[in-house]
Amino acid sequence: MGKECKIGAVIVAAGSGLRFGEKKQFKVLGTKPLYLYSLKKFIDCEVVDEIVLVVPRDLQETVSNEISRLNPQIKVVEGGKLRQDSVLAGITGLSANCEIVCVHDAARPFVSVDLIQKTIIACKNNDGAIAGIPSHDTVKEVNINDNRIKRTIPRAKIWLAQTPQAFHSSQLVKALSYAKENNILVTDESTLLESLNYSMVVVEGSINNFKITTLSDWKLAELILERNND
Repeated sequence: MGKECKIGAVIVAAGSGLRFGEKKQFKVLGTKPLYLYSLKKFIDCEVVDEIVLVVPRDLQETVSNEISRLNPQIKVVEGGKLRQDSVLAGITGLSANCEIVCVHDAARPFVSVDLIQKTIIACKNNDGAIAGIPSHDTVKEVNINDNRIKRTIPRAKIWLAQTPQAFHSSQLVKALSYAKENNILVTDESTLLESLNYSMVVVEGSINNFKITTLSDWKLAELILERNND
C-alpha cells in the first residue's frame, strides 16, 4: 500500500476495568501484559508511522518505562474519564501532520496487521472505516422496561462493530469536540462520525478479534494462545 499521507495509531488502554474486576489491559496473558499483544501488531504494521498508547494516570510512568525498552518512539499519554476523552488525548499526542488516525482497543489482543491495513485503506476512500463482523444470530429489538420483543431486525443488515477504526484526523477531532460540547456519550468513535453525516464503511474483521470484557473472554484468549503455541 502506498503511503501518500502520514498515519498515526491510538491504542486505548485507559479503562477502569469495572466489569472485569481489574484493569485487564495490564493483566498478564500468557507471558506478557494484554496491551502488548495489540501494540506489537501496530509496531509490525509498516504503514503506521506513529503510535500513542493511552493509559490511566496512575500507570503512565510505569508503562512508559516498559515501553521505552520496547520502542522508545512510542508515546504514552494519560487518558481521560471517558473513552472519548482518552481518544482525544491520544490524537493530541500524535504529530499534527498525521492525516489519518487508527483507533484500537487494547483489550482486543488478536487484531492482525492485515486488518489494520485494510481499515486504513478503506478510510482513504471514505470519511472513515471500521472493522466488523456480520451477525450470524437472529437480532431482536427489545423494550428495556419489560423485555418484550418489539421487532426482529433482518440479520443480513447487522454487523457487529470492532476496532480498529480509522478516520481522517481533522474530522475525528471535530466529532469528539462536538460530543464534548454537547454531552454526547457513545460506545465507539464511528457513531459520532455517523451522527455528523460522515461517510463510514465497514471492512470484515475476524471472530478472533473479540474484546476481552469478562472472565469468560479471558479464558477464551488463554485457549487461543495455547492453541497457537501448539
